[in-house]
Parts: sequence; structure tokens; C-alpha cells
Amino acid sequence: MVEWRYVARGARAVPEPLATPFVWTAASWGSFVLVSTLDLLGALDRTGLALAALSLLAAVLGMLGRFAAAPGTALLCWALLNFFATHPTGEISWAGHRDPGWMACLLAAALIGTTTARLLSARAAYRRVTPYDGAA
Repeated sequence: MVEWRYVARGARAVPEPLATPFVWTAASWGSFVLVSTLDLLGALDRTGLALAALSLLAAVLGMLGRFAAAPGTALLCWALLNFFATHPTGEISWAGHRDPGWMACLLAAALIGTTTARLLSARAAYRRVTPYDGAA
């Protein structure tokens, strides 16, 4: 018996996440460009805006990377936020009332991005492998 299948309906591999060093490189350069752009626009006096923008960057990079890359991504984004967006500019400091919250926000964004990407990939893979019954 011959079973006809559409070529587009065949099982395809789930896309692999990007390598961790590549995600960390993108995090460092992306956060540098983002913080520099916010500085040129004069928006660094409101660090909440910079934190929100870097959290969005961490979530996007989390969608491209592995779970193991999330802590490093958050750390790199925090370091550039702390280094350029807080006063005095150019000094890494630790403010006990502010920095743990920033790091938690960036880590949560990276983990949410990674979890979302893994769930979407798993859902797409499940839909690809289910048999085609011919009734549409």
C-alpha cells in the first residue's frame, strides 16, 4: 500500500539554540549599543527606562540561547547598566537596595525568553510530527 504524504508535512528537526558564547557576545555588544544610544538621547537619568530596554534585550537573547546562557546574559547587561547608567559614570558599584532587583529583573527576562522559545519550539515540533490524516 502506498501512503501519500505532503513533503511540507514531514517531520523536521527542532531548531538548535545559539551557542552560549555567541549569545554573551551579542549581550555585551547589544547592551553597549543600547546604553550608548540612551545616553546620546539623554535618557540615562531615568534608569528605569534603561532597565526596561535591557530587560527586553535579555528576553530576546534568551529566546535565541540556551538556559545556561541566561545568568551570563543578565550579568553582562547589569554590568553595562551599572557601568554606564549610574553615577559616577565608569565605576562599577554595588548598591544593596537597587542592584539585586536589577539583576533579578534581567535574569527573569532572560529566563522568560528562553522558556518561551523552548515552549514554542516544542509545540511546533509536536505539530510537525502528528500524522496527516487527509481530512482538512
